[in-house]
Amino acid sequence: MLKQKKYLALGAVVIVVVLLLSLPTRSTDRLKLAVGSWFLPLFGLASAGQQLPANLADSVLPRRELLKQIDNLRRENQQLRSQSVQSAAIARENDQFRALFNWQRQSPWKLKLANVVMRDPANWWRTVQIDLGSRDGLRENLPVITAAGLVGRVSSVSLTRSQIVLIGDPNCRVSATVENAARDMGVVLASGPLDTSLVQLTYLASSANLKPGQSVVTSGLGGVFPKGIPIGQVVDSRSVEFGLYTEGRVKLNANLGSLEQVWVLFP
Repeated sequence: MLKQKKYLALGAVVIVVVLLLSLPTRSTDRLKLAVGSWFLPLFGLASAGQQLPANLADSVLPRRELLKQIDNLRRENQQLRSQSVQSAAIARENDQFRALFNWQRQSPWKLKLANVVMRDPANWWRTVQIDLGSRDGLRENLPVITAAGLVGRVSSVSLTRSQIVLIGDPNCRVSATVENAARDMGVVLASGPLDTSLVQLTYLASSANLKPGQSVVTSGLGGVFPKGIPIGQVVDSRSVEFGLYTEGRVKLNANLGSLEQVWVLFP
């Protein structure tokens, strides 16, 4: 019985083969295309299954490699931050030099640029040292300024360095004029040690009309400081000694606590 089924199946296959071989070429191609379309999804699934492990191996990196890449990115980030800070510092320095040199071109005085190399903390930041001395032509009582305004005067000179006594120190008195309608004149003296940005403007006339925000400049009297150097702005004023004279407080234009470079004025 089984042999008969085998013979029948074999005979059916032989008949199908003979029929296929006897078909025209166009019909054979169509039949191949139809059969191939039935099995194509199976072939694609098998191919995708073979490529999946390879793709996973390419996309998933070892943990050591990932840590190495993270470390490299972290270093690059730190380097970029350092470069950014350095660029900002260079930009600030360029702005300072640009402002100073523009001020020098507008000024009629002869100037020399000096670097602040030392401060005296025991004297409440009221003296500094610069890197110019007698070999650079410096001598005592030469005015010292910044682009913002008056800083002080040269108090002593050595060969390569000089000491500057700052405005607001008891040893640095300045004759000043208030830029108002009356052109009130007084003397800039030391203020308290707590705030070095404020100085005392005193010995003004009893009729002086000081108002906050008025500019104060050097008067040119005394032979040390030329006329017209900015000093600061009036903060407030009061009558002293039962109206005998008037005095006020002045906010300095120059920041004496952060001096890095100054200009020395020559006649």
